Amino acid sequence: MTLAWGKKVTGDFAHRTIEIAVELGIEPSWLMACMAFESGRTFSPSVTNGAGSGAVGLIQFMPSTALHLGTSTDELKRMTAVQQLEYVLKYFRPGKGRLHSLEDVYMTILWPNAVGKPLDYVLFDKEDLGHPKRYIQNAGLDYNKDGRVTKAEAAGHVRKELELGLTEANALADE
Repeated sequence: MTLAWGKKVTGDFAHRTIEIAVELGIEPSWLMACMAFESGRTFSPSVTNGAGSGAVGLIQFMPSTALHLGTSTDELKRMTAVQQLEYVLKYFRPGKGRLHSLEDVYMTILWPNAVGKPLDYVLFDKEDLGHPKRYIQNAGLDYNKDGRVTKAEAAGHVRKELELGLTEANALADE
């Protein structure tokens, strides 16, 4: 097995990520690509969201999500990366059996309602007058600049992280 970004994390982190992925029934490299993207390739439990949302860590846990998981963003920041992986598992566990692609794994983090939807499913629409900030906050994901962000567009950054993470310089391969 080859693990995307496996050379950028500790052996314990890589091993636990693989165990979590097996439990969830997903490819370990999908989870690694999502964490690479969300943490700015740091895999740091204390990395904070640059836009000031209050999100932290490996999958950018929002404060309300942390509370729902029985912790806080302050506690998450103080954990080791391996310790925080337990909260990544706790977060993903309800989706077990529904995560059939890299895009679905990433949608679990970004927009859970899109899990299982086709790649052309629209997440954010400039014309959504009821929620105008959603598009504005995610306009950078609108690759074709048509005023709509699809599931495929949103996951495009993570797909690039997967590809880069699987290169010889970054991937860890079993020998």
